[in-house]
Amino acid sequence: MNNDYIGIIIVEIVLKNQNMKKITLLIALIPLFCISQTINKSMFFDGIDREYIVCVPANYDGSKEVPIMLNFHGGAGFASDFMLVNDMRPIADTAGFIAVYPQGAFDYEGAEDGNAPSTSWLHKAPTSHNDINFIAAIIDSLSAEYLIDEDRVYACGYSEGGIFSYELGCRLNDRIASFVSVSGSMIVDSFREEYYGLGLCNPIHPTAVMLIPGTQDDSFHSTYDGFQPYYMSVDEITSYWSGYNNTDENPMIESVANTNPTDGSTVERKIWSNGENCVSVVELKVNGGGHDWPGVFGNMDISATNEIWDFVSKYNRQGLIDCETVSLNETISDSNRKLIKVIDLYGRTVNLNSYTNQLLFYLYDDGSSQKKVNF
Repeated sequence: MNNDYIGIIIVEIVLKNQNMKKITLLIALIPLFCISQTINKSMFFDGIDREYIVCVPANYDGSKEVPIMLNFHGGAGFASDFMLVNDMRPIADTAGFIAVYPQGAFDYEGAEDGNAPSTSWLHKAPTSHNDINFIAAIIDSLSAEYLIDEDRVYACGYSEGGIFSYELGCRLNDRIASFVSVSGSMIVDSFREEYYGLGLCNPIHPTAVMLIPGTQDDSFHSTYDGFQPYYMSVDEITSYWSGYNNTDENPMIESVANTNPTDGSTVERKIWSNGENCVSVVELKVNGGGHDWPGVFGNMDISATNEIWDFVSKYNRQGLIDCETVSLNETISDSNRKLIKVIDLYGRTVNLNSYTNQLLFYLYDDGSSQKKVNF
């Protein structure tokens, strides 16, 4: 049980209520109805004990398939700490997915006298830990224990965990529907091949990708302009994934409201739309941002955690969920429902004759909706 949530909620109730009977009742209900179950798990893998944290939503009853959201800490980090930074548990309880926080292996071989061992995901040479296979084993284990929607397995990570998210998109693409990297770059193919012996990036299905970089990030493996010949620049990353997904060549760009002018940074959203199977590539560019996790430290105009789920949850391994292509001349209503309006990605009502090759949302009078690309 997640005691962190319980403590926070109880304090808020005590401060806001005078009726002790009501407080007691609410406290009794919290563990039963509002809190995900947090479980520390381990498996013997690749010759060592590996650990990961699983957060099962409070409403899980095994009656329907649920997605998995994999969350990767930074280099030398810990899953338990990252769970507090990128806290997916409240969202998981509402949206109904299982949040997983794997722990990087303790690499004692690279530790010098007096230094703590590394828990990195990738910088393990010449050790033989295979974290890609470890994540595949976690997915298999969860699928055996819970009813999992294997078309909706997502990944995200911070710093080196973000780099590892790209690696999952490249090398475990058959299991990963969509992923997000925060303050982490993508490895140059030649470096991946020559240093790690891992081969080229090789995705096999249209894959929606979002990245959240800071333009002033000074970590060598996540600088905005890249660190050749090892790590790609942001422009190279978006070019790679927009090209692979066959999206529009040029992105739509919008400024995000600067709700916190004291944080020293602003955000703009760049969207490469209309990819194969309606997938998109998105960059949330944090102008003036550093090696941060927006919403917790650094930029406070956005919440990286909320942005991640809002983005990946729209996709499965086939592409955008319920993706459809439709001609402007196609009938857009049927005998059972009436079209109310059509909106774009920003929620603006649109004139169909003015929008071609754009992802639009059709809203009907029965409460249903459809996502379609007009051509």
